[in-house]
Amino acid sequence: MAEEVNSGGCTEESCAGCAHAGNCESKKEDLRAPANAYSNVKKVIGVISGKGGVGKSLVTASLARMMKEKGYNVGILDADITGPSIPKMYGIHEQAKGTEEGIYPCLAKDGTRIMSVNLLLEDEDAPVIWRGPIIAGVVTQFWSDVIWDDLDYLFVDMPPGTGDVPLTVFQSLPVDGVVIVTSPQDLVQMIVKKAYNMARQMNIPVLGIVENYSYVKCPDCGKEVSYSAAFCSYCGAKLPEPEPEEVVEEGDVTEVTEEAAAPETAPAEEAAPAEETVKTEEI
Repeated sequence: MAEEVNSGGCTEESCAGCAHAGNCESKKEDLRAPANAYSNVKKVIGVISGKGGVGKSLVTASLARMMKEKGYNVGILDADITGPSIPKMYGIHEQAKGTEEGIYPCLAKDGTRIMSVNLLLEDEDAPVIWRGPIIAGVVTQFWSDVIWDDLDYLFVDMPPGTGDVPLTVFQSLPVDGVVIVTSPQDLVQMIVKKAYNMARQMNIPVLGIVENYSYVKCPDCGKEVSYSAAFCSYCGAKLPEPEPEEVVEEGDVTEVTEEAAAPETAPAEEAAPAEETVKTEEI
């Protein structure tokens, strides 16, 4: 007599007590990469957009800074392999060090642990000319080979698009949720919806949406005016350059305060406070 097969899909709970769990065709394959043996990361939060130039890296750094000020141990995995900007934002220019156990992330002035491909290059201006599978493999190594130690939150700054890197992060890392970054333009919002739909299709919780570059408040009259305006359209006062841009250009994003730059998003479930080189192939 043929065995009955569950064609409707299994849940983790139903598989736990099933006699056929070992060879069940409907059981989903776990593609997650193992964490480094010396890492203990409680929450992994991705920052995505789908569109470039909307300020994902600034939002990533702002979220990390906000959680650091709340007393959590924080790290940033810079998954934008071909366009890394996190090290410069934090004023980090030295190379990361490693041992047989793994690679050690660099420490920012506020204690944030950071790993980026720019921290492995002898020349930080050198282009990374790799094909997609190699880039995806490096992102996985940043999870498996880097000694993150004890982290409450690891923020993953992802490149634009819905290609190899976001797919690798969603499948290979235990992502607890994502924050989506957009800007007011209709074209940008249309493309950002692709990233939103990708997260939903892959069952990744969307924790919040940040609309960056929305407006600035006039220091004289308090009215909200266009972010790109040089003068207030209500009172004519000259508008100062937004503080986050200044500190990022100076490579000192740790000076951005929670009030000045931390985005308002739906918070992830709070975790309890705690405290040589990438393999590539020539193409």
